[in-house]
Amino acid sequence: MRNIKSLYLTNRLFICIGAFMVFFIVAFVEPFLFAPVQLLFFGLLALMVLDGLMLYGTKDAIFARRDAPERLSNGDYNDLFIYVVNRYNFKCDFEIIDEIPFQFQKRDVLFTLSLNKSETKIIRYQLRPTKRGEYNFGAVNVYAKSPLGLIRRRYQFSQNIIVPVYPSYLQLRQYELMAISHRLTDIGIKRIRRIGHSMEFEQIRDYVQGDDYRTVNWKATARKAQMMVNAYQDEKSQHVYSLIDKGRVMKMPFEGLTLLDYAINASLVVSSVALHKQDKAGVITFANKIGDILPAERKSSQMNRINDVLYHQQTQFLESDYELLYATIKSRISQRSLLILYTNYETINAMHRHLKFLRKLATQHLLLVVFFENTELKSLLDKPARTTEEIYMKTVAEKFRFEKKQIVNELSHYGIQSVLTPPEQLTINAINKYLEFKSRGLI
Repeated sequence: MRNIKSLYLTNRLFICIGAFMVFFIVAFVEPFLFAPVQLLFFGLLALMVLDGLMLYGTKDAIFARRDAPERLSNGDYNDLFIYVVNRYNFKCDFEIIDEIPFQFQKRDVLFTLSLNKSETKIIRYQLRPTKRGEYNFGAVNVYAKSPLGLIRRRYQFSQNIIVPVYPSYLQLRQYELMAISHRLTDIGIKRIRRIGHSMEFEQIRDYVQGDDYRTVNWKATARKAQMMVNAYQDEKSQHVYSLIDKGRVMKMPFEGLTLLDYAINASLVVSSVALHKQDKAGVITFANKIGDILPAERKSSQMNRINDVLYHQQTQFLESDYELLYATIKSRISQRSLLILYTNYETINAMHRHLKFLRKLATQHLLLVVFFENTELKSLLDKPARTTEEIYMKTVAEKFRFEKKQIVNELSHYGIQSVLTPPEQLTINAINKYLEFKSRGLI
């Protein structure tokens, strides 16, 4: 690790020099003050020399290191750490500046602290990336100041590293941990009652509280003289595809992330849930042209492959070609599958342009159209209107909100499932819909 040293003058020294300028001006008027002022000035110079000896008399007196993860999670707060060790034999004050990637547009990643002799401190801070790609971290700069505080010594620890930002694997890990500990309801995943028995029979077992009475096996109960129930398991190896629209409608931002990034993060988690449910997960991205096609599989490496595919996706500024999407799915997916289409519609006319192809997809597959609420409209509608202009704006906003509801009704009329969701609730709502389909035996 390279270590660069530089010297800087402090504000305390400049204040002292300014004071001495005033003293010398006064001494010019009152000559008897010149000698004591001159003596004090030489004392200041001596203190500067002593300060320099204190700071530069010890070799490698400071050690600092940044610990960053191998990759950052898009849209999440990622923890980073800076380790600082004071090897001086006296207490020091420090200013630490970390050169973070330009994408964050932050120039205030500065920390101040004091360390005693041989003391170590760990600084924890967080960064939230909002775009996927490569992020270049620069050096860690440490400015050390002795108790005299007249000069500062800079240590620059060169840690130029490139860290990729991937789709939200932290969110994925959170859902996986919640699933293991059976606490998914804590984050909004609903407990859904099984409807019917389109699942595969597994075994006959003892009744436990909470089992559906309709699953009681009365013959086995009579033989055992205790309540026995039939246990079923979900049908496995169903194909679940995330269809991600990369067209211009997905360029809209919300809290720093584009709608495309919300769709990518949700696709990652839904794919993981599907694989845990023993289904097969795949991805198709499209805009005016078909992007990546990852066939649905249940291999152990499938999540890594999905992550790599989603990492490189970017929005386009052209209209998405749904006719091409339909033709691609018809030729590439032969088995009936769950197709989760992530897109956005602001008007019912925009949906009607694609309805012909959505209806064709829905005849061959179980199609779920996921699109977004305009949360800005909601905040506008919640505010009271006081002027004519505000009344007009609120009327327009109400019209757009009504059209969103019309889109849901229109899709339902043609037997197409849909989810209208705020961006921040996308992942939870998509998982709930998938689990609902599983419980109803639709896939």
